[in-house]
Order: sequence, then C-alpha cells, then structure tokens
Amino acid sequence: MIKSMHSFEYDKTSAKAELYEQLSELMERWEHEIVEFKEAKGQYSEDKIGQYFSAISNEANLKNQQYGWLILGVSEQKDKYPVGTSFKQGSPSLLEKFKYEISRETTDGMTFLDIIELYPVYKGERKRVLMFKIPAAVAGIPTEWKTRYYARNGESLVPMQQYKIDAIRNQQRRDWSRQILPGANMSHLDKDAVAFAREKYKEKMNKIHISEEVDGLTDEEFLTKLKLVSDGRITNAAMLLLGNAEYDNLFESAPSVMWRLIEADGTVKDYEIFGIPFLTVTNKIFSRIRNLTYRYMPNQLSLFPKETQQYDTWLLRELMNNCIAHSNYLLGGRIYINEENDCVSVVNPGDFLPQKVETVLQKTYNPPFYRNQLLADAMVKFHMIDTATSGIKKVYRIQKEKFFPMPDYDLTTANQVSVKVYGKVLDDRYTYILFEHPELDLETVFLLDQVQKGHGQNIPKNALALLRKHNLVEGRANSLYLSAEVSKTIEEEATYIKNKAFDDQYYKDLIIQYLKKYGKAQKKDIRDLLWDKLPDVLDDKKKNSKTSTLLTSLRVKGLITTDSPNQQTSYWVLVNDADDSNKTCKK
Repeated sequence: MIKSMHSFEYDKTSAKAELYEQLSELMERWEHEIVEFKEAKGQYSEDKIGQYFSAISNEANLKNQQYGWLILGVSEQKDKYPVGTSFKQGSPSLLEKFKYEISRETTDGMTFLDIIELYPVYKGERKRVLMFKIPAAVAGIPTEWKTRYYARNGESLVPMQQYKIDAIRNQQRRDWSRQILPGANMSHLDKDAVAFAREKYKEKMNKIHISEEVDGLTDEEFLTKLKLVSDGRITNAAMLLLGNAEYDNLFESAPSVMWRLIEADGTVKDYEIFGIPFLTVTNKIFSRIRNLTYRYMPNQLSLFPKETQQYDTWLLRELMNNCIAHSNYLLGGRIYINEENDCVSVVNPGDFLPQKVETVLQKTYNPPFYRNQLLADAMVKFHMIDTATSGIKKVYRIQKEKFFPMPDYDLTTANQVSVKVYGKVLDDRYTYILFEHPELDLETVFLLDQVQKGHGQNIPKNALALLRKHNLVEGRANSLYLSAEVSKTIEEEATYIKNKAFDDQYYKDLIIQYLKKYGKAQKKDIRDLLWDKLPDVLDDKKKNSKTSTLLTSLRVKGLITTDSPNQQTSYWVLVNDADDSNKTCKK
C-alpha cells in the first residue's frame, strides 16, 4: 500500500493503480468547471446528476477537452479526502442501468463514457468512490438534460448562459479522423499497407493517367494528395488505416477489432483480436467466418433447391468497413464481430446518426453529416466501402434478392450500434412472398420482415393498412402474421402438377439436368428427385419401377452409364462423349 498526496492509501500493484493516481490528481486541482466533487454519503439526487452531466459536458466542449468528471464519495472541502458513498451500491447492474436512465433524458442518448468504482483506504477504512466520466458535447450541439441546458459558473451549477449556447452552436463539427495524431510521422506507417492503399486507389479510379500519376508520387506525396497527411504530420485516419501495429500506443486508446465464435449457450468458443492497420483487417476477419453453402426452396415449384453462401461477401465487408468508418473513437471501446450458428453481428461504439434504419431505406434519404468525414472519404477511395449514402440500402437489397431476412439494427444500448445479418430462411411464407413479388420496394420488405420476426405491433397504422390492402398480412394488429394466400396458390399449383402425368421426356430431362448439375447420382438420389413429381395415382412400387425404366432407357440411348458394375455402390453419370447439342432425349 502507498499513500497518495491526499492521505488515502491504495495498492500500487492493483490493476486500477493508474485510476487511483488520477483520482489523487483530480482532488489536488480542487474544483473547476469540468470536475465536480460531491460527498453523497447516502443516496444522491439522480436529477441533480443529470444536470451536472449537461453542465460538465458543455464546459468540456468549450474548453476543448474530450471529457470531464463528476466524483461521488469525496469531501467538498478544500483539503479533500474520501468519505465514501452508497449511491447505487450493490449489484454492478445498478450502475449499468443508471447509465441507460441518464441516456433517456440527454441529447441523442448521450451517457457516461465510464463509471469507475474505487475503494481508497482513508484512516484505515475502505471508502467507496464513484468516478463518472462525462463526454464533451458534440461540436455544434449543446448537451441538454430534460430539454434544458446547464453550465458552470465557477463552482456553481447554473442554467446555461446564451453566449455559451451560441458558442457551441456556432462550432463546426470537429472531425476526429482529420485531427493530427501527436507524435506520429511517416515512419510510424506500415509500408505494406501504404503500398496496398496505392493499388486499391488505382483500382477505384480505373484511369490510366491517375495510375501513372500515383506511381510518380512518394508515399508522403500520395497521402498528402488524399489529405491523410498534412505537412508530414499524420492524421488519425491515416494511422487507423495504414499505421504500423507496433505504434498503436500513439492513440490514447488503441483501436481494435475482435472476432468471436459464440456457441448456442452464449459461451465464446474461439476469438482473435486484430489491430491496425485497418485497411486489411476485414480480409483477415472474413477468413475466420464460416460461410457455408445454404440450400433452400424459394418456392414449391422449384425443381432443385437454390444454393447460396450464407453470407454475401460484399455485404459482410461493407458492414465491417462501415463500422470502422463510423465508430466514435473518442469513446474508446472495440469493434466486435460476433459469429453464431446462423447469423453474424457487427457491433461498434457510437450512435446511429440517422436514428432509425427506416429513414435510411427511404428513396430520398441524404445523411446530415458523417462522424469521420476524412476517414469515410479515404475508405471510399481505397475501395473499402460504397458511397456513404447507398451502402446500407445495398446491404438490404442483397438480402431481399436472396429472399433472406433483412438485417436487424439494435440501437437500444446507449453509444452502441449493433447490426445482425441472417444466413438462413426464418419463415417460408416471407420467402415465397418475396419470390412472387419482386416489385416490392425495400420499405415494404422491411415491414414484412418485422412481421415474420414477431414485431408487427410496431408497424405504423398507415403502413399496416397498405400491407392489408395488398393481402400481404393477416391477423390483429398485435398478432400479425404473413398472409398464407401466396403459399396456398403455390401449393394448389403443385398439387395440380403432382396429379398430372407428364410424358417420359419431362422426367428424362430432369435426370439429365440433375447429372449435369451434380456430376453423379445413385439410384436413390434419382428416386428422390422424381418421387414427388410422378403422378399420385402410382403407388410406391410403380414409382420405383418407373424410375428404373427411365434410367434404363437413358442408358440404352447412350446418354448415361454407371461408374461400377456393383449396383449397390455404383453411381449414374453422363457418358463422357455425349454431345447434348445433337443427342436429345426421345420418348
């Protein structure tokens, strides 16, 4: 144990030793506009904490600081010492819940960057101290609490003066990615990453004169041209995309991405952490994700199941790179790629600037601004993300064209955006509707997706009326389900086909198509292929006999043969020299 300058003791070997030192330094400064101490020995007014949140956030912005502090459990006298607080003491979930409660009444759902619980020893007794880390107001937007702005006047908490409100409102939004990273220079960049960036830039531009111009530039000149370097100084964006991993300590909080493989019971089976340079990180993560072949029937009239990868390659890369482009790096934290059995979730720190995904899907949507404009611009030029206004729409469009569920955006956790992509069909009726109605726009498909996931009660009345008008949904507003009319129509057509006897030409063509597609098949595979398509008037014995007759006929015509004389283990295959252009099946 060692003593701090303010007579409390702590374990210097503790993982929180630096936090105890920081507490000591803050206590030494006495109070000012962005640090406030309260004894709060018992409970303390949550509304008052909200007012201090607003005030300290606004003052931190005006003093060009990233955050400020509200500290409970410390004396309010000039010679400060720990007194202890019982505010929200007990389960750790109480403090997490409190972070959420604060976010409900602040601008854009802002909340504490962190709540740190310390136990310094004072006069032989452990005293509980809570340190609330409060983010600075976003440039151009004062932080409010319950629709009111607060500020500090010396040590006092006061309504925010108009000149301070105007000072923040008149600010231009500060672009974190454009800011210079102190201490960084060209030697701190990864040469391989810079070389790769050159190639991706030339690939994106796809113009001969641009390629020649880039080849004639030094690395510094090339990056200066893209505004990633200024007078030899490295921007945050340049270090994030192209930095050497050995120098990630130049960031206040080193950015990273973690891939996790999560079992059905929630346990993490495997994981890997990736650091800078982020230019190539998505390729490394994508190599870890299991992207299996998924087979499904988009409608009941399909002869063969549709085959597709569970996850579209472009889609996953776009979502991962979008997280890199739009994360709030001032919050610290890490980007997570969580892989489960049939879905992948991408989670990043920050808030979803459009507020609702429905807004993005509107045809006329234009984003108000980008959090990391320089970073986003560079990523577009390096062919990492699509143009910022169309990427999310394209993600939804890809899932629609596969007849798969729409991605789920979870915005319920403060300062966190999570998007889940599904790699399988959830409801056959949804798949059938999309197959039968390719003209449906993304907004309508989004609503149908909400119904299949049991969220139909959240659909606005006017949108619900439109779905009913087109017979796409049924049921009461609080228990909606997708219409069975489409699937009934398909089933009726299928029933008609099953009872209609086709000529042998039809069945022989099916066998040839199957062998062309899969290369070989045992008799049981052919039997499975034809069974439901043979007329129901035939019993099982006659269907089996019919299958044998069709195979024999094709063999006699020289179109197929077996690869082994053993009938139990042999496969039917196409004759190697069969020319489909001049050999046709005849009755």
